[in-house]
Amino acid sequence: MTSVETRTEATAPVPSPPPTSSASQRYRVVWRWHFYAGLFVAPVLLVLAITGSIYLFKEPFEEWRYQDVRTLAEPAATARPLSEQITAAQQVRPGTPVMSVIPPTSPDRTTRVILQGTDTGPFAQGISVYVNPGTAQVVGEIDDAATFMRVVRTIHGELMSGTAGDRVVEIAACWALILAATGTYLWWGGRRKRIKGAPVRKVRNGRAKLRRLHVTAGIGGGAVVVFLVLSGLPWSGVWGDGLQRIEAGTGSTYPSADDYPDTSTPLSGDLSANPDAKVPWAAERLPVPPSDNTSGNTSGNTPGTTSDDAHAGHGGAHGVLQPGALPVENALAAARPAIRRCPPAECDVKVLLPDGPEGVYTIVTDPRRDPADAQTLHVDQYSGKVLTSYGWDEYGVLAKAVEQGVALHEGRRYGVVNLLVMLGACLTIITLVVTGTWMWWKRRPRGRAGAPARATDRRTAYGVMAIMAVLGLLFPLAGLTMIVVLLVDWLVLRRIPKLARVFG
Repeated sequence: MTSVETRTEATAPVPSPPPTSSASQRYRVVWRWHFYAGLFVAPVLLVLAITGSIYLFKEPFEEWRYQDVRTLAEPAATARPLSEQITAAQQVRPGTPVMSVIPPTSPDRTTRVILQGTDTGPFAQGISVYVNPGTAQVVGEIDDAATFMRVVRTIHGELMSGTAGDRVVEIAACWALILAATGTYLWWGGRRKRIKGAPVRKVRNGRAKLRRLHVTAGIGGGAVVVFLVLSGLPWSGVWGDGLQRIEAGTGSTYPSADDYPDTSTPLSGDLSANPDAKVPWAAERLPVPPSDNTSGNTSGNTPGTTSDDAHAGHGGAHGVLQPGALPVENALAAARPAIRRCPPAECDVKVLLPDGPEGVYTIVTDPRRDPADAQTLHVDQYSGKVLTSYGWDEYGVLAKAVEQGVALHEGRRYGVVNLLVMLGACLTIITLVVTGTWMWWKRRPRGRAGAPARATDRRTAYGVMAIMAVLGLLFPLAGLTMIVVLLVDWLVLRRIPKLARVFG
């Protein structure tokens, strides 16, 4: 007599219905893509989620970690000229070019002068020298390239591997969207089978709980995860650059590059790679107008300034104050009337110094929350004339959407609530990766990858591949990797018996 155990820990839909059904064939193809995509990009997604969850706390962490150099014990009653403070900062590292200066937002804060560092690349940072604005004395210095959050950001953005790492991150992010799409299809297909009363498989091991947790995390946080990925893609090398070109081509950037036929005209995004002193994403492809150096004072000084004032705080090609140019504080004062909104308690003003005789002062207002308050101004270094004022009013619809997405992605748009939601998205990704990998590890046969079987209906497989091709067009690097995977499968895996047995 045979007894049947009826008590189960959980039930789950049959992952592969009978092969005679076209729906089951389609389900199998989608599951196979979902399986291999998840298996290959899981390590990268796990790294991105962990580093992203840490980087969300950059501002509070660095405020605590560097409070000794950022905060004054006694508030400054009167601030010394910025040029004098920059001169003091350069004495720490003589001959080092000045990249930018961030004036204090309150009397108890120091002035941050960023000198050029040794690093280059998309996350290049410099040496931050903090100066007491009341006495123009140096409080301390920090090598921004060696900070904990700099390492976290570099891992998050490029896996500490430069351009190659950036491409890997972009591929993983694009495949995360495909994973979300295929996972949704698998969940919906299984749900429909349960509704129709299809048979379920009795599961009495830990995989049922893992599957339930995997599905719950995907359903509960999937939409936020998709938003997190989409809002992060504008920073990527290929997809992000393409989006910026579309932004410029659709008039989301004004003035456009067409106003500057000389292809050598620099773009605002090229002026600084320091994440703490750079223009907003929407302004990165904004052409930089030249300063008019034909009207400069041939004596080498601006009327009312001394020779020391005229050259204060500069010592390299970038940030050299040219003969007849305005000191930093004068250029900032000239731009102040054009700044629309930047309350000190909610916004920082950052000044990027001129690059060469035709360079301009670039003044960026950096709001801590609402990107609508951001503004990029290019100021003639000789006359103080505002040559370009580019902010929310000039942004196109695409630029506005991206800037709002960036603020939400960084967890700063709506304060603590926004931060916690993004942290939840990161934890969701970690949960999906861990449970998905664990399920595979528990179910894999010895000596085989344990992938879902191939579909036997080629027409169904080609239909799914056509949909995947559309996704590949939207996300080029994902499309390129699809082609590589298909070629390897066709030319290698199917033709070598041992590999065919392992990968199914």
